[in-house]
Amino acid sequence: MLIKSKSSQKDQKPYACLSCGTTENIGKRRYCSIKCRQRLRQKLNTRSGLLQALNARYATFYFTDTQIILDVVPHGIREIFRYAALRTDGIKPTEDFGRMANQLGNAWWEEEERTAKNYLASRRVLELAERLAITEGLARPRLIRVPTVKPENLILLDLAKADLGSRDLDKMIKNAYRRQVKIHHPDVGGKAATFRKIHEAYKDLLRWADDPTFIRRRGFTDKWYYDGDNKKWVQPIPVRKG
Repeated sequence: MLIKSKSSQKDQKPYACLSCGTTENIGKRRYCSIKCRQRLRQKLNTRSGLLQALNARYATFYFTDTQIILDVVPHGIREIFRYAALRTDGIKPTEDFGRMANQLGNAWWEEEERTAKNYLASRRVLELAERLAITEGLARPRLIRVPTVKPENLILLDLAKADLGSRDLDKMIKNAYRRQVKIHHPDVGGKAATFRKIHEAYKDLLRWADDPTFIRRRGFTDKWYYDGDNKKWVQPIPVRKG
């Protein structure tokens, strides 16, 4: 059942899985598992037809302890259309989202069958939403640059993504490599296979530092973002540090 939403994302517990909401054994990770993240992406992707029918320029999905929320900004309209529903006890937000999306989809098809006009069906679904002004906190996310660095390379050298912005990156990579050599070199009892991976990671990162490349993308730190131009969902972006 759709409701009016008056809560904010601050209801979301810190360090809860951004897919299922669990806090069990989550630590400071963003998801409890890769499979959990993939299940949510699949659920969102299978409902993208609804957003296309609403001519969404962009949309966001997130949840709090009590609600699931889908915000939609259609092309040509400077307002946010918000759909919210209460979460069900014992049910993951992915399932509640699917139920809400089905409800909206059924409303669209019923109106389309009654009028035989797609635009009237879309207008009917938009009428079910709570309309909000686009404010700074709800604005389209800014464009960011994500370094094209393999995450495993950072792990192998015990570096963080924030380190990639260092002015002394070359020196930092070399120092990190030396530390790992002292631990993992076969001459000091390390495994040869692990050391080879560390050495390859070291060379890859030095090449990247010499000619940094980035992927341009938009996103929020705590919401899944639907890119209407490319018709795909983008997971929340990493939190910037420093």
